Amino acid sequence: MLGEDIYEPAYKGSKNYNQWEVPTANASGFTAATDDYMERGIDLNEELIRNKPATFFFRMNSDAMMDAGIFKGDTLVVDRSIKATNGKIIIAIMNGELLVRRLQKNLNAILLVAENKKLANIQLNGFNEHTHIWGVVTFSIHAVV
Repeated sequence: MLGEDIYEPAYKGSKNYNQWEVPTANASGFTAATDDYMERGIDLNEELIRNKPATFFFRMNSDAMMDAGIFKGDTLVVDRSIKATNGKIIIAIMNGELLVRRLQKNLNAILLVAENKKLANIQLNGFNEHTHIWGVVTFSIHAVV
């Protein structure tokens, strides 16, 4: 930055503050009673993302998990840093295809369970090199309109 010229606009506006520096703007001269209880807006990044570098978004393209409340067209928030444990909904890669399924571990089997009665469960053996658990689904964003 040494030796660089910094240019600013010639007109800086008629006010020396912006809207974020004014907590309330009230023409009557006193604040409303509800301003004491006012909260800041909801930031979806804070609500939905726990680990930013390990979080990805996917669009659901099948009805395999509709009984779990995940429908075709929903946006899935997937965190790769969460350990895939029994009962979690996961993204699995099987033979190059992405699958959304519930992970079910029994004493002698690992199953990828579809939450749709039309689809069969997929049983995995412990040495299947063509199947990889990619991440854990943390949220499903579903449009209601």
